[in-house]
Amino acid sequence: MPASSAANLALTPVSSADRLFGWRDHAALWFSLGVGLLVMQVGAYLVPALGTRDALLAIVAGSILGAGLLAWVAKLGCDSGLASAGLMHAVYGSAFARLPVVLNIVQLVGWGAFEIAVMRDATVAIAQQAGATAGPAWSLAAALLWGGLLALLATGSMVRLVRRLISRIALPLVVLSLLWLTWQFLGMAQSQGWQALWNRPGEGGMGVLPALDLVIAMPISWLPLVADYARHGSSGRAALRGTWLGYALANAWCYALGVLVALTLPSPDLVTALLLAQGGLLALSLILIDEIDNAYGDAYSGAVSAHSLAPRWTIRRWGLVMALACTGFALVLPMHALEPFLLLLSSVFVPLFGVILGRLAFGVDAVAQLARARRANALPIAIWFAGVATFHLCKAYAPSLGAALPALALTFALAWATRKSPR
Repeated sequence: MPASSAANLALTPVSSADRLFGWRDHAALWFSLGVGLLVMQVGAYLVPALGTRDALLAIVAGSILGAGLLAWVAKLGCDSGLASAGLMHAVYGSAFARLPVVLNIVQLVGWGAFEIAVMRDATVAIAQQAGATAGPAWSLAAALLWGGLLALLATGSMVRLVRRLISRIALPLVVLSLLWLTWQFLGMAQSQGWQALWNRPGEGGMGVLPALDLVIAMPISWLPLVADYARHGSSGRAALRGTWLGYALANAWCYALGVLVALTLPSPDLVTALLLAQGGLLALSLILIDEIDNAYGDAYSGAVSAHSLAPRWTIRRWGLVMALACTGFALVLPMHALEPFLLLLSSVFVPLFGVILGRLAFGVDAVAQLARARRANALPIAIWFAGVATFHLCKAYAPSLGAALPALALTFALAWATRKSPR
């Protein structure tokens, strides 16, 4: 490792004194990050294309598999104490790794802006439901409100935020909200007839494997972030268990709730459908408050990545910059036009982390790999490019197979088969 990186916290293992997260902290964090209005909306997309049973099968299998991959990277981050940028440097080389790090910062600004836009629109919908006349000024004020809160959180301690605010306050409230909404929509399903809903066939247009790809997309979208948090854990096994359990449960619950809402109360707008449920206004408000941690997750991880490139600025200062950038883009960018670009960037990180897992899993010392990393490691780079090509070829010519799983399997197998002995 170059001497100039000594003060680079993203490329330096976290000290034992700062490793405070137990498995409950990991579970609380990733359950909270796994809950979101966007996840429910994507769950609603599964029907009516799929039948109810096929949709639930894809949700359960995809949540277990996707959260398992997320937890595996969390264990790598915890065992090594390195941030995601450090893992990228160890595998791809100290100079070339700047490319995926920059791409990660770009996508995190985009996703952070998207989260602020989601919270803005939900705030306006809640205000209208409460009887207010919500015009353009409401949208501007809501975006600035959530952006300001994000900036405030970005200047604080991430560890204290997770252990105090998320674990003790946000998590119980969001669980109660999900329980209430689930109870309400289960009641609607019962009144409409369980048998008919359960046996409802799909209308076509999506197979089980593409649906599995869609469910896995959410946990995979967090792959470039998870090590930034897991490195503060006291045990790799605890990071694995907590991340897997927390995210799998939240992902499956929110996807299934989205399906349930779409079946019982079809609406082009999920927020409107949730507001129509008894007590939906309060439940949605609590979920909306919890949504801020998703934007914070993007801003904090983007700050860690930016710090790895320019360590003269602290992670907190970069966090404030990220929060301001997310808010600014949320005010000016059309979100519907931004989403395809963000999904395109996400396709880059599936094979990227397939290579990282193949190279660093099963006993490889990531810190030692980082210390002797070249400027560019040609073979991992070539495997990554092949994985990106596989992702898009599958999407174009074999959509029934999905895209994420084939690209991930190929890059992992090639990276593992061509790596040197862990010794």
